[in-house]
Amino acid sequence: MCTPARGHDSRAGPHATLAPVLLVPLTRSRTLAAAALLGAAPLAAPLVAQAPPAPAASPLAARYQADADRIIAAALGDSAAWNRVAELTDTFGARLSGTPALERSIDWMLARLREDGFANVRGEPVMVPRWVRGEESATLVSPRRKPLAMLGLGGSVGTPAAGITAPVLVVSSFDELARRGAEAKGKIVLFDVPFTTYDETVRYRGVGATAAAKVGAVAMLLRSVASYSMNTPHTGGLRYDSTTRRIPAAAITAEDAMMLRRMQARGQPVQVTLRMQARTLPDVPSRNVVAELVGRERPEEVVVLGGHIDSWDVGQGAMDDAGGFVAAWEAMRVLKRLGIQPRRTIRLVGWTNEENGLRGGRGYRAAHERELADHVFAMESDNGAFRPNGMRVVGSDSALALVAPIGPLLARIGATAAARGEGEADIGPLLEAGVPGAGLDVDGSKYFWFHHTAADTPDKLDPADVARCVATFGVWAHVLADMPERPPHGATQGTR
Repeated sequence: MCTPARGHDSRAGPHATLAPVLLVPLTRSRTLAAAALLGAAPLAAPLVAQAPPAPAASPLAARYQADADRIIAAALGDSAAWNRVAELTDTFGARLSGTPALERSIDWMLARLREDGFANVRGEPVMVPRWVRGEESATLVSPRRKPLAMLGLGGSVGTPAAGITAPVLVVSSFDELARRGAEAKGKIVLFDVPFTTYDETVRYRGVGATAAAKVGAVAMLLRSVASYSMNTPHTGGLRYDSTTRRIPAAAITAEDAMMLRRMQARGQPVQVTLRMQARTLPDVPSRNVVAELVGRERPEEVVVLGGHIDSWDVGQGAMDDAGGFVAAWEAMRVLKRLGIQPRRTIRLVGWTNEENGLRGGRGYRAAHERELADHVFAMESDNGAFRPNGMRVVGSDSALALVAPIGPLLARIGATAAARGEGEADIGPLLEAGVPGAGLDVDGSKYFWFHHTAADTPDKLDPADVARCVATFGVWAHVLADMPERPPHGATQGTR
């Protein structure tokens, strides 16, 4: 998920730095939790949905509630989606843009989509950046020697071969750095900024290195942008100012950042050695993954749904964002299996290079510029395939009014939300062009525990919740592709 230029939704995360971590939330079924942890992907029995409520008093409910119930039942009938997330991420691991692992995973996706019988399966070419982490380390050398768990920030430059050894200046904000700028020259600046919301805190990851360089710092360290930590560093992208010297930048854990602050407060001299081999190589070819369920009456009109297929180079990218992409993929597969063919075409898109460039989203818009008038709606999941609440809709007031009645069709799984919100990064270029859209709204209370870390693995996703995401995507995609009316293009309130 996302470069700092775009940020994330302003979800307030609890500042519970030392709360106990459970690999599978206790709010989920113990049976499902055990299955996820043990890799026993199939559910012991199909999920039993809550009893459906009385039919909503709307023409849309009368027209589509029966179809919605079939889609929900099919989606919740097994854990096929979770199985596919696990297979994808276990087989190929981390899938950073420009790596053979990403391209091999794309080949695998295209082969499986063809096996599933979808139409117009293809990889649409996109050039992507190639950043290489290399070997890296951070070591506290004074007042005592201690290795610091760290991850270089994506796009960072490296250090000299011998590394950088320098005193550390710990600050808690850009304002404090400005007040103490005279102290920063020749030092490593550490931003020890507790997590509040992603949008607020991620600014330090995005431009902290530039801010530190402007006052003469030789490197920047960052308290990981995370609502929870078990000595786990979180990576993510930065962006340099072209007018300012580029300095190396890395994230350390919340625990170590707080320790260095305590040492500084006591008057102890804090010194760190940072070594990073990070470098940026020339752009290389990649692809967006595309497949279609062709419409029966208006095949030229499309409803887009998907997620991004790349990840950072740590962990397996299961939560961010294999789960989101596979939920969209499985939603289309459920519709195909049920023999549901709506009026319009449903187009699955797996966007490449969301994490460190957004080239996939921009490339998709460029490749389909002449068809934007026929893009009816665009949906993306990039918040983890956790328990869904519904959709965060971006578009005009009239577009929102037209699609809001879709929400109650999902009452039996509690995913009824259909309110104004913010879109996701890859559909951003479409939203900017006036195409209405939505981001899948999920329970993200634990998302920033694992975000951009080595702990982003399939066990963090509950098979039942992934199935609910499939159902939500499936109902929304079917109704939007089949309803006689289409949401009007126009102003996209809610975008960044």
